[in-house]
Amino acid sequence: MLAFISHHECYDHDAGPMHPEQPLRLEAINNQLISSGLDYVLRHYDAPLVTREQLLRVHDADYIERVYAIAPGQGMQSIEVDGDTVMSSGTLRAAERAAGAGVMAVDLVMANEANPAFCAVRPPGHHAERRTAMGFCLFNNIAVAAAHALDAHGLERVAIVDFDVHHGNGTEDIFRSEPRVLFCSSFQHPFYPFTGHEKETDNLVDIPLSAGAGSKEFRAGVEDHWLPHLEAFEPQMLFISAGFDAHVADDMSSLQLTDDDYEWVTKALVGVATRHCKGRIVSMLEGGYEPGVLARSVVRHLNVLLG
Repeated sequence: MLAFISHHECYDHDAGPMHPEQPLRLEAINNQLISSGLDYVLRHYDAPLVTREQLLRVHDADYIERVYAIAPGQGMQSIEVDGDTVMSSGTLRAAERAAGAGVMAVDLVMANEANPAFCAVRPPGHHAERRTAMGFCLFNNIAVAAAHALDAHGLERVAIVDFDVHHGNGTEDIFRSEPRVLFCSSFQHPFYPFTGHEKETDNLVDIPLSAGAGSKEFRAGVEDHWLPHLEAFEPQMLFISAGFDAHVADDMSSLQLTDDDYEWVTKALVGVATRHCKGRIVSMLEGGYEPGVLARSVVRHLNVLLG
Protein backbone atom coordinates (compact mmCIF):
# COMPACT_ATOMS: atom_id res chain seq x y z
CA MET A 1 0.00 0.00 0.00
CA LEU A 2 1.36 3.40 -0.98
CA ALA A 3 1.32 5.97 1.83
CA PHE A 4 0.33 9.47 0.70
CA ILE A 5 1.47 11.93 3.35
CA SER A 6 0.40 15.56 3.39
CA HIS A 7 -1.25 18.09 5.70
CA HIS A 8 -3.71 20.95 5.32
CA GLU A 9 -1.22 23.31 6.99
CA CYS A 10 1.06 22.92 3.97
CA TYR A 11 -1.47 25.13 2.14
CA ASP A 12 -0.89 27.96 4.64
CA HIS A 13 2.59 28.85 3.38
CA ASP A 14 1.94 32.04 1.38
CA ALA A 15 4.90 33.31 -0.64
CA GLY A 16 2.81 35.99 -2.37
CA PRO A 17 0.50 36.15 -5.41
CA MET A 18 3.31 36.39 -7.99
CA HIS A 19 5.49 33.68 -6.48
CA PRO A 20 5.60 30.37 -8.44
CA GLU A 21 5.47 28.21 -5.28
CA GLN A 22 1.71 28.37 -4.70
CA PRO A 23 -0.81 26.31 -2.67
CA LEU A 24 -2.48 25.57 -6.02
CA ARG A 25 0.29 23.03 -6.63
CA LEU A 26 -1.05 20.72 -3.92
CA GLU A 27 -4.65 21.43 -4.87
CA ALA A 28 -3.95 20.39 -8.47
CA ILE A 29 -2.29 17.16 -7.34
CA ASN A 30 -5.21 16.26 -5.08
CA ASN A 31 -7.75 17.00 -7.83
CA GLN A 32 -5.82 14.86 -10.31
CA LEU A 33 -5.63 12.00 -7.83
CA ILE A 34 -9.41 12.06 -7.51
CA SER A 35 -10.13 12.39 -11.23
CA SER A 36 -7.73 9.56 -12.04
CA GLY A 37 -9.23 7.25 -9.42
CA LEU A 38 -5.84 6.89 -7.78
CA ASP A 39 -6.95 8.67 -4.62
CA TYR A 40 -9.01 5.67 -3.57
CA VAL A 41 -6.14 3.19 -3.58
CA LEU A 42 -3.76 5.31 -1.50
CA ARG A 43 -3.50 5.28 2.27
CA HIS A 44 -3.66 8.88 3.47
CA TYR A 45 -1.69 10.17 6.46
CA ASP A 46 -1.42 13.58 8.12
CA ALA A 47 2.19 14.71 8.38
CA PRO A 48 3.44 15.23 11.95
CA LEU A 49 5.54 18.17 13.09
CA VAL A 50 9.27 17.65 12.79
CA THR A 51 11.21 17.80 16.08
CA ARG A 52 14.29 19.91 16.82
CA GLU A 53 16.28 16.70 17.28
CA GLN A 54 15.34 15.56 13.78
CA LEU A 55 16.27 18.95 12.28
CA LEU A 56 19.59 19.02 14.13
CA ARG A 57 20.76 15.95 12.24
CA VAL A 58 21.08 18.07 9.08
CA HIS A 59 20.92 21.75 10.09
CA ASP A 60 23.10 23.77 12.45
CA ALA A 61 21.50 24.75 15.75
CA ASP A 62 22.05 28.48 15.19
CA TYR A 63 20.33 28.28 11.80
CA ILE A 64 17.30 26.48 13.25
CA GLU A 65 17.04 29.04 16.04
CA ARG A 66 17.24 31.88 13.52
CA VAL A 67 14.40 30.43 11.43
CA TYR A 68 12.17 30.11 14.47
CA ALA A 69 13.13 33.60 15.68
CA ILE A 70 12.26 35.41 12.46
CA ALA A 71 9.06 33.49 11.66
CA PRO A 72 6.15 35.96 11.44
CA GLY A 73 3.31 35.46 13.90
CA GLN A 74 -0.37 35.49 13.00
CA GLY A 75 -1.38 38.82 11.48
CA MET A 76 2.21 39.85 10.78
CA GLN A 77 3.56 40.70 7.34
CA SER A 78 5.58 38.21 5.37
CA ILE A 79 9.36 38.54 5.31
CA GLU A 80 11.99 37.70 2.72
CA VAL A 81 14.60 35.24 3.99
CA ASP A 82 16.47 35.64 0.70
CA GLY A 83 15.52 36.88 -2.74
CA ASP A 84 13.46 33.76 -3.50
CA THR A 85 12.41 32.46 -0.09
CA VAL A 86 9.50 34.05 1.76
CA MET A 87 8.09 33.34 5.22
CA SER A 88 4.45 34.16 5.92
CA SER A 89 2.63 33.55 9.19
CA GLY A 90 1.83 30.02 8.01
CA THR A 91 5.25 29.11 6.64
CA LEU A 92 7.01 27.79 9.72
CA ARG A 93 4.21 25.37 10.52
CA ALA A 94 4.06 24.23 6.88
CA ALA A 95 7.83 23.67 6.88
CA GLU A 96 7.60 21.67 10.11
CA ARG A 97 4.92 19.47 8.49
CA ALA A 98 6.94 19.10 5.28
CA ALA A 99 10.03 17.87 7.13
CA GLY A 100 7.93 15.77 9.50
CA ALA A 101 6.30 14.03 6.53
CA GLY A 102 9.63 12.56 5.51
CA VAL A 103 10.24 11.23 9.01
CA MET A 104 6.79 9.61 9.08
CA ALA A 105 7.39 8.11 5.63
CA VAL A 106 10.61 6.45 6.79
CA ASP A 107 8.95 5.10 9.92
CA LEU A 108 6.01 3.66 7.95
CA VAL A 109 8.24 2.00 5.37
CA MET A 110 10.67 0.59 7.94
CA ALA A 111 7.77 -0.80 9.98
CA ASN A 112 6.27 -2.42 6.84
CA GLU A 113 3.07 -0.50 7.46
CA ALA A 114 3.28 1.05 3.99
CA ASN A 115 5.65 0.97 1.05
CA PRO A 116 6.44 3.06 -0.86
CA ALA A 117 5.56 6.50 0.52
CA PHE A 118 5.02 9.82 -1.23
CA CYS A 119 5.04 13.16 0.58
CA ALA A 120 2.94 15.87 -1.08
CA VAL A 121 4.24 18.81 0.90
CA ARG A 122 5.38 22.39 0.59
CA PRO A 123 7.59 24.33 0.97
CA PRO A 124 10.11 22.16 -0.89
CA GLY A 125 13.48 21.44 0.66
CA HIS A 126 16.39 20.42 -1.56
CA HIS A 127 18.00 23.88 -1.80
CA ALA A 128 18.17 24.36 1.99
CA GLU A 129 21.78 23.96 3.06
CA ARG A 130 23.05 23.13 6.53
CA ARG A 131 22.96 26.78 7.61
CA THR A 132 21.20 28.59 4.77
CA ALA A 133 17.65 28.93 3.41
CA MET A 134 17.38 29.48 -0.33
CA GLY A 135 15.41 28.66 -3.44
CA PHE A 136 11.96 28.53 -1.76
CA CYS A 137 13.34 26.08 0.86
CA LEU A 138 13.68 26.43 4.67
CA PHE A 139 14.36 22.90 5.92
CA ASN A 140 15.85 20.17 3.75
CA ASN A 141 12.99 17.69 3.88
CA ILE A 142 14.68 14.84 2.02
CA ALA A 143 17.87 15.21 4.07
CA VAL A 144 15.88 15.09 7.32
CA ALA A 145 14.21 11.88 6.12
CA ALA A 146 17.46 10.24 5.01
CA ALA A 147 19.25 11.15 8.24
CA HIS A 148 16.35 9.68 10.20
CA ALA A 149 16.70 6.40 8.32
CA LEU A 150 20.42 6.31 9.13
CA ASP A 151 20.37 7.46 12.74
CA ALA A 152 17.00 6.27 14.07
CA HIS A 153 16.73 3.03 12.11
CA GLY A 154 20.37 2.10 11.83
CA LEU A 155 20.59 1.78 8.06
CA GLU A 156 24.14 1.78 6.74
CA ARG A 157 23.58 3.03 3.19
CA VAL A 158 20.85 5.18 1.64
CA ALA A 159 20.65 6.81 -1.78
CA ILE A 160 18.96 10.08 -2.72
CA VAL A 161 18.00 10.65 -6.35
CA ASP A 162 16.97 14.18 -7.39
CA PHE A 163 15.47 14.81 -10.85
CA ASP A 164 14.31 18.38 -10.19
CA VAL A 165 15.43 20.84 -12.88
CA HIS A 166 17.53 22.68 -10.30
CA HIS A 167 20.60 21.14 -8.71
CA GLY A 168 19.96 19.89 -5.18
CA ASN A 169 22.72 22.02 -3.71
CA GLY A 170 21.37 21.81 -0.18
CA THR A 171 21.28 18.03 -0.14
CA GLU A 172 24.79 17.94 -1.59
CA ASP A 173 26.02 20.45 0.99
CA ILE A 174 24.64 18.37 3.87
CA PHE A 175 25.87 14.97 2.68
CA ARG A 176 29.00 15.90 0.74
CA SER A 177 31.27 14.12 3.24
CA GLU A 178 28.83 11.42 4.37
CA PRO A 179 29.88 8.04 2.94
CA ARG A 180 26.59 6.44 4.03
CA VAL A 181 24.70 8.59 1.49
CA LEU A 182 24.91 8.40 -2.30
CA PHE A 183 23.44 11.53 -3.91
CA CYS A 184 22.50 11.49 -7.59
CA SER A 185 21.17 14.69 -9.17
CA SER A 186 20.15 15.79 -12.66
CA PHE A 187 19.65 19.46 -13.49
CA GLN A 188 19.88 22.15 -16.12
CA HIS A 189 23.37 23.65 -16.19
CA PRO A 190 24.26 26.47 -16.06
CA PHE A 191 21.13 27.44 -14.16
CA TYR A 192 20.04 28.35 -10.64
CA PRO A 193 21.63 27.71 -8.14
CA PHE A 194 24.72 27.49 -10.40
CA THR A 195 26.22 24.60 -8.46
CA GLY A 196 26.90 20.95 -9.22
CA HIS A 197 29.93 18.89 -10.05
CA GLU A 198 30.79 18.01 -13.61
CA LYS A 199 32.79 15.04 -12.42
CA GLU A 200 31.77 12.15 -10.24
CA THR A 201 33.02 11.56 -6.69
CA ASP A 202 32.53 8.58 -4.42
CA ASN A 203 29.12 9.70 -3.20
CA LEU A 204 28.06 12.55 -5.55
CA VAL A 205 26.86 11.75 -9.07
CA ASP A 206 25.60 14.76 -11.02
CA ILE A 207 24.12 14.92 -14.51
CA PRO A 208 24.37 18.52 -15.81
CA LEU A 209 22.04 18.99 -18.81
CA SER A 210 22.32 21.87 -21.26
CA ALA A 211 19.33 24.07 -22.05
CA GLY A 212 17.20 22.34 -24.67
CA ALA A 213 18.15 18.83 -23.57
CA GLY A 214 15.34 16.31 -23.50
CA SER A 215 14.57 12.62 -23.17
CA LYS A 216 17.64 11.33 -25.01
CA GLU A 217 20.16 13.23 -22.91
CA PHE A 218 18.35 12.66 -19.62
CA ARG A 219 17.91 8.92 -20.11
CA ALA A 220 21.51 8.48 -21.26
CA GLY A 221 22.72 10.28 -18.14
CA VAL A 222 20.62 8.06 -15.90
CA GLU A 223 21.76 4.86 -17.61
CA ASP A 224 25.43 5.83 -17.87
CA HIS A 225 25.93 7.51 -14.50
CA TRP A 226 23.16 7.07 -11.92
CA LEU A 227 22.34 3.41 -12.40
CA PRO A 228 25.91 2.01 -12.27
CA HIS A 229 26.62 3.94 -9.07
CA LEU A 230 23.32 2.90 -7.50
CA GLU A 231 23.93 -0.76 -8.34
CA ALA A 232 27.45 -0.65 -6.90
CA PHE A 233 26.35 1.23 -3.76
CA GLU A 234 23.51 -1.21 -2.96
CA PRO A 235 21.42 1.20 -0.89
CA GLN A 236 19.12 -0.10 1.81
CA MET A 237 16.54 2.63 1.19
CA LEU A 238 15.98 4.86 -1.82
CA PHE A 239 14.85 8.48 -1.48
CA ILE A 240 13.54 10.54 -4.40
CA SER A 241 13.54 14.33 -4.57
CA ALA A 242 10.69 14.40 -7.07
CA GLY A 243 10.74 17.74 -8.86
CA PHE A 244 8.76 17.94 -12.11
CA ASP A 245 9.90 21.36 -13.35
CA ALA A 246 12.15 19.96 -16.08
CA HIS A 247 8.95 19.22 -18.04
CA VAL A 248 8.78 20.80 -21.48
CA ALA A 249 5.48 22.48 -20.57
CA ASP A 250 6.85 24.05 -17.36
CA ASP A 251 8.34 27.45 -18.19
CA MET A 252 10.56 27.38 -15.10
CA SER A 253 13.37 25.96 -17.24
CA SER A 254 14.56 25.12 -20.73
CA LEU A 255 14.70 21.33 -20.45
CA GLN A 256 12.24 19.24 -22.42
CA LEU A 257 11.30 16.19 -20.37
CA THR A 258 7.87 14.64 -20.80
CA ASP A 259 5.39 12.62 -18.76
CA ASP A 260 6.95 9.49 -20.27
CA ASP A 261 10.38 10.43 -18.94
CA TYR A 262 9.09 10.68 -15.38
CA GLU A 263 7.41 7.30 -15.75
CA TRP A 264 10.60 5.82 -17.24
CA VAL A 265 12.95 7.11 -14.52
CA THR A 266 10.55 6.01 -11.79
CA LYS A 267 10.52 2.48 -13.25
CA ALA A 268 14.31 2.46 -13.31
CA LEU A 269 14.47 3.54 -9.66
CA VAL A 270 11.86 0.98 -8.61
CA GLY A 271 14.07 -1.64 -10.20
CA VAL A 272 17.03 -0.52 -8.09
CA ALA A 273 14.89 -0.53 -4.95
CA THR A 274 13.55 -4.00 -5.73
CA ARG A 275 17.05 -5.41 -6.17
CA HIS A 276 18.75 -3.74 -3.23
CA CYS A 277 16.31 -2.00 -0.85
CA LYS A 278 13.56 -4.58 -0.28
CA GLY A 279 11.49 -2.15 -2.35
CA ARG A 280 11.85 0.64 0.22
CA ILE A 281 11.18 4.01 -1.43
CA VAL A 282 10.35 7.40 0.04
CA SER A 283 9.54 10.08 -2.54
CA MET A 284 9.11 13.75 -1.66
CA LEU A 285 7.71 16.55 -3.81
CA GLU A 286 10.16 19.27 -4.77
CA GLY A 287 9.53 21.57 -7.77
CA GLY A 288 6.97 21.69 -10.55
CA TYR A 289 5.21 25.00 -11.16
CA GLU A 290 2.70 24.48 -13.97
CA PRO A 291 -0.11 22.96 -11.87
CA GLY A 292 -1.76 20.79 -14.53
CA VAL A 293 1.52 19.33 -15.76
CA LEU A 294 2.73 18.84 -12.20
CA ALA A 295 -0.41 16.98 -11.20
CA ARG A 296 -0.33 14.76 -14.27
CA SER A 297 3.37 13.95 -13.77
CA VAL A 298 2.85 13.12 -10.10
CA VAL A 299 0.09 10.67 -11.00
CA ARG A 300 2.36 8.96 -13.54
CA HIS A 301 5.07 8.77 -10.85
CA LEU A 302 2.66 7.31 -8.28
CA ASN A 303 1.20 4.79 -10.69
CA VAL A 304 4.66 3.31 -11.20
CA LEU A 305 5.38 3.34 -7.47
CA LEU A 306 2.14 1.45 -6.94
CA GLY A 307 3.20 -1.15 -9.48
